[in-house]
Amino acid sequence: PLASIALGQGRRERAEEILGNGTSLLLGLSVLLQTFFYLFMHPFLYFTGASDATYPYASAYLSIYLIGTVMVLITVGLTPFILIQGKTWIATLAVVVGAAANIILDPVFIYLFNMGVHGAALATVISQTMSAAFVLWYLIFKSDQLRIRLRRMRPRAKILLHIGSLGISPFVMSITESIISIVMNSGLRTYGGDLYVGCLTIMQSVMQFIGVPITGFTQGVTPIISYNYGAGHTDRVKKTFRATLVILFAYTSSLALLSMLFPGLCARIFTESAELIALTERALPIFMAGMLIFGLQRACQTTFLALGQAKFSLFIALLRKVFLLVPLALILPRFMGVFGIYWAEPIADVTAALTCGTLFLCNFKKILARPPKS
Repeated sequence: PLASIALGQGRRERAEEILGNGTSLLLGLSVLLQTFFYLFMHPFLYFTGASDATYPYASAYLSIYLIGTVMVLITVGLTPFILIQGKTWIATLAVVVGAAANIILDPVFIYLFNMGVHGAALATVISQTMSAAFVLWYLIFKSDQLRIRLRRMRPRAKILLHIGSLGISPFVMSITESIISIVMNSGLRTYGGDLYVGCLTIMQSVMQFIGVPITGFTQGVTPIISYNYGAGHTDRVKKTFRATLVILFAYTSSLALLSMLFPGLCARIFTESAELIALTERALPIFMAGMLIFGLQRACQTTFLALGQAKFSLFIALLRKVFLLVPLALILPRFMGVFGIYWAEPIADVTAALTCGTLFLCNFKKILARPPKS
């Protein structure tokens, strides 16, 4: 968003500085993360839900996957800088290169070379390396608006502070998903057992199936809003927001409704266990109810982020998962039993969506009336 706003203001050098500092930050973080997880892999995997039965598989996968940390972060972190230049087909190709390679290499390494989970990890690392190489090649040699230049990679405190303040919101959104999984899995093991943990895994997979296209859509719409905000085209910002709201609301509500009406069909995609399918049929309509209005929150939160509103975006990210879902997942099962953990999700989703919509309604016009921060 910061680079998009700068381009909208006609400040290309500023945008390149943001790209350069962002690249340096990605490289530094990848080294720190890789080192941290290698040192603390054993306690971390058990903390996040591994058992004596699953730890060998988890550690085998992660020990290889961590080698590709820098490649993963480069691909995920730098592809948006291609998108903001309007080169959507280039950004898409960067992702498709890795995805196609992964689809081909997975069965080759897992079955043909009989490498099992090690092969799955190796296929992922190679595939991400191919995507990262493509992204770097384009941003260093071929991009006609923004390029990674060595002189722009020198860290500047002000730029890093801006990146950090705005980036904390999507970071919180991502990391809290892991925290929620830990809290819910722990509660389900305590109150229900492995069957209920398996049910949650299926339901989260269904939710992810709905959520991943939303992430792609919001990544595409964010630079449009940011660029027009930086250029002072507030009417286009309003028009883009309205379109975003309609599309996301219609998409999330329709798919959520389908999953609630046909929970057994969703469960059968992931398991053949009759007991697990029966439990999912009971739980999925509850778990997905909040997604009926989730499009409202995502549209407003995306727009806050695109407009550089770090405080609003961070509050909303914290509200849904940290302030609501975690406490509810801990409290409700004491009164409602194991199903209280499943009820925590829709209660948090609906409350967060309505709060986000209210904040947006009260502040949107005020934000547009102010010039963007440089």
